[in-house]
Amino acid sequence: MLKIGPRTLVPPATKLVDDLQINLVGRKHVGREIYSQLLASIQEGRLEPGRRLPPTRELARRLKVARTTVALAYDRLVGEGLLISRVGAGTFVKQPRVLAPVGAGRSESQLSPKQEWLDVPVAFIRTHFANRFEFDFRTGIPDASAFPYATWRRLVARHLHPSTMISGYGDPAGHPALRSAIARHIWLSRGMHVDPEAVTVTNGTQQALDLITKVLIERGDRVAVEDPGYPPAWRLFKAVGARVEPVPLDDEGLTVTALPPDTRLVYVTPSHQFPIGVPMSLERREALLEWAQQANAVIVEDDYDGEFRFGDRPYEPLRAMDPAGRVIYVGSFSKSVLPSLRIGFLIAPAGLTPAIHAAKYLSDWHTMWAVQGALADFIEDGWYARHVRRMRKEYDARHSAVVKGLNTHFRDVMKVAPSAVGLHVCAMATQLSPSEVHAAVSRAVDVGVDELARYSAGRPVSGLLFGYGGIPADRIDEGMSRLRHWFG
Repeated sequence: MLKIGPRTLVPPATKLVDDLQINLVGRKHVGREIYSQLLASIQEGRLEPGRRLPPTRELARRLKVARTTVALAYDRLVGEGLLISRVGAGTFVKQPRVLAPVGAGRSESQLSPKQEWLDVPVAFIRTHFANRFEFDFRTGIPDASAFPYATWRRLVARHLHPSTMISGYGDPAGHPALRSAIARHIWLSRGMHVDPEAVTVTNGTQQALDLITKVLIERGDRVAVEDPGYPPAWRLFKAVGARVEPVPLDDEGLTVTALPPDTRLVYVTPSHQFPIGVPMSLERREALLEWAQQANAVIVEDDYDGEFRFGDRPYEPLRAMDPAGRVIYVGSFSKSVLPSLRIGFLIAPAGLTPAIHAAKYLSDWHTMWAVQGALADFIEDGWYARHVRRMRKEYDARHSAVVKGLNTHFRDVMKVAPSAVGLHVCAMATQLSPSEVHAAVSRAVDVGVDELARYSAGRPVSGLLFGYGGIPADRIDEGMSRLRHWFG
């Protein structure tokens, strides 16, 4: 704190407010306007205590008014104790902010959004991921502590260097090096030959689905989804006015015979059905492809965590089995790298690719270029494969610990759904209703776990999902024991 005179104090923060906006267009009493707008900025907290205002001469030049006009406004605020002036140092905001009443100075808007957007539970999502638990079994959370950050920082720094940064905008389809790296990776890991030109880099799976929806779905079109399934997908389809049809599952995956004949698009997770975990059988995959050909429909295949498979031989992707170009393949690096990077991709048939690229351009032009370049190097230099191998081994141990824990602590109330891939295990309730499961989870202390009923687009299914990306293997048994206590 700096002492000014016998009793006057100036906060130590003295950052100059060089982007101060005062609007005098159409105003008659400019001096009054300068005072009023400065007062509002201080009261609302936009001008924080300790901020230094522009010199009166400079602000007068910007506003094209007399310097005396600005000085009078400053002097009035100094007199009211909101500003403090120090010779040779400048004029500073002094008064702690006093927030204006909600709605003050604003008229009530008559605008309202479509109802579909009001039904999206964004508040729940924020709370879900903001909470911290001693034993964290929530899904969708990989182990970020094991990521090779030093290597990643070096790769990002390489692509933020002036010699490698592009001066304008990049290709909406994505960084050429990343598209090629993805195509090679898919060929090696999935046995699926991909032309890099068919790859579109997106901001995660969600944007991939959004682009597909924009290009293919009209209001009123019927879209079929797995039930239970992935809520962000079917909520997106609903939000654009599609008629969402929940389709039940059995031991082989999506029940193809339950698909309505007028379905325009069907969204599936065949490698590791989310959230149950059952893989779609070969016979069911063939039946789905045949159905799509007869119904003139498109299949969206979401392979969201196929990098982590434990023991079982992988099934061939639907797209690799598709001779008619009915399948759009969607992938993501959220589970295998970091969710916060927001890097995903889609591989579309040649006839759709130009429209997909156009939709990406109109949505956000392109995903962050330097991050794309760094990820391309991360893949091509072998770091990605090394990280996946290491995490596959670790997740395999956690997967086994979760299954063992379920069979030990929940055998009388839960049945483990078979699963040999991914970052979570589903346990179907055998005796408890969804409301009873919810009550037990709500009472649990320091244990985070997802309820299966939240993933139902139709009739709620009772059970729990146990993710293991956010909990070490040696903590799993204790966490399950604590959770079981609340089930009585």
